[in-house]
Amino acid sequence: MPKKRTLRVNGQKVTVRAGKNERLLWVLRDRLGVTGPKYGCGINVCKACTSHVNGKAVNPCSIPVGKLGPRDEITTIEGLPKTVGGGLHPMQQAWIDHDVSQCGYCQPGQIMEAVALVRRTREERRQVTEADLDAIRNICRCGTYQRIRAAIKDGASRM
Repeated sequence: MPKKRTLRVNGQKVTVRAGKNERLLWVLRDRLGVTGPKYGCGINVCKACTSHVNGKAVNPCSIPVGKLGPRDEITTIEGLPKTVGGGLHPMQQAWIDHDVSQCGYCQPGQIMEAVALVRRTREERRQVTEADLDAIRNICRCGTYQRIRAAIKDGASRM
């Protein structure tokens, strides 16, 4: 049964009515109008919906909203600039500079995955490696993978 749930989305406290098993992606898109996370597969495979929960890359299509609480910080591509004080995030700028986007559908998820990767490698006190880039599983139908890799490396140097 739907009930009121308080979440933090892109730095703002929001309250929505949702059942505990309703997926975060539907709450973001259908209830809150946050459309950056894209619906691709709905089964945690394509990664088009990649966003952050508490700074870690997650796929909202696979997260029941009942598993989240008011202290969890959900960040989507729309909220990413706020994490660096406004304007474009350095990874977003790298995407533009390397002309990564073609159709653009997968780009929000790709960028969110890349930012989480750079943060993780920094916490581990190391650089992003080719193996790290190989491990990214976000699907891009347009096939701009070489430009994506270049943009991630460039964005990492700017973060």
